[in-house]
Amino acid sequence: MEKREDEQQKRDDSRFNQTLKNVQGFLKGRSIPGKVLLTRRSDPPPYPTSPTYQRSLSENDAGRNERFEESVKVEDHNSSKKHDNTYAGDSARVMKFNKVLSETTVILEKLRELAWNGVPHYMRPDVWRLLLGYAPPNSDRREAVLRRKRLEYLESVGQFYDLPDSERSDDEINMLRQIAVDCPRTVPDVSFFQQEQVQKSLERILYTWAIRHPASGYVQGINDLVTPFLVIFLSEYLDGGVESWTMSDLSAEKVSDVEADCYWCLTKLLDGMQDHYTFAQPGIQRLVFKLKELVRRIDEPVSRHMEEHGLEFLQFAFRWYNCLLIREITFNLINRLWDTYLAEGDALPDFLVYIYASFLLTWSDELKKLDFQEMVMFLQHLPTHSWSDQELEMVLSRAYMWHSMFNNSPNHLAS
Repeated sequence: MEKREDEQQKRDDSRFNQTLKNVQGFLKGRSIPGKVLLTRRSDPPPYPTSPTYQRSLSENDAGRNERFEESVKVEDHNSSKKHDNTYAGDSARVMKFNKVLSETTVILEKLRELAWNGVPHYMRPDVWRLLLGYAPPNSDRREAVLRRKRLEYLESVGQFYDLPDSERSDDEINMLRQIAVDCPRTVPDVSFFQQEQVQKSLERILYTWAIRHPASGYVQGINDLVTPFLVIFLSEYLDGGVESWTMSDLSAEKVSDVEADCYWCLTKLLDGMQDHYTFAQPGIQRLVFKLKELVRRIDEPVSRHMEEHGLEFLQFAFRWYNCLLIREITFNLINRLWDTYLAEGDALPDFLVYIYASFLLTWSDELKKLDFQEMVMFLQHLPTHSWSDQELEMVLSRAYMWHSMFNNSPNHLAS
């Protein structure tokens, strides 16, 4: 028992040291409890900020690192065009990922530890499947399991989706119509998601999931949660930037495989937060309350200001939990955020409280200057459109440190 605790402490120390490095790299000025003064660094970040999305390579591809390095297109640092390229220039981290992934049986705890601080983009399909428990850690079983699960999804689509309305109940017809309305609204600022074939894929995934999960059925917001999976699993087949992709370039078999991977990963993700989407969404309401209490402990002045002006956390944080911040930050940063989400595993719902407290208190000074209506408008249209990896890493690092400080003292979340 003591040996396991020592090993866990070493892993925690390792992750904590990594987040401290992030903070030291991003912080300028002084920090006080509940507020970190952040200014943009004049020197370039330690890795390129402007590559395009790249095709994921299989574990057996020779020259994996060389091909990845050659595929990265570095633009001028001051360019406003930002894409995801998590740790592309960190060859030591890439080697660590390769070592963990090349094992006959992947040790998931090691993979989580690495993934928490970001996954190289071309490795994300394999890493995300493993982190979610969709792909088995044993490499000898992996291909057969994925083949079987993809076939199971295809059969479910035939059984539940490919039907005339005459064979559906009224509730099923209404649910399908709602999904069909929501799909065109999904990530509207990314043109790829406006393609008809993309929306049809989303519709099939969401409807099949809802039918097979009657306790919640379809809830608005779940459509957003499919989008990171869709981009990551399509990147195994499509080259270039997501803005240049077309689904018509793929065979029906590949589209079905991508949809299946999205379906099963969505299922695994939501298995850990089922009561977020059941009637009245009690899981989200519980976490909103915890967020309110945590903010009160960390930054009492901003908490008091919001309370005095009658602003309820449910008015803005409900959407954050419902869509996991996908509607709050630019889409090119979502994959990096989800690396940390998925690395947290079953602990994700509770850790979201700390991420969202850190996210909110990024604007502590601004919020204290606003009245009720101004705060509502500000929180509905947060100024994150120019964010880069730097701001997101700051949010995550601060969240991790607060979690380390407060999580073992749960009284701070008591009513």
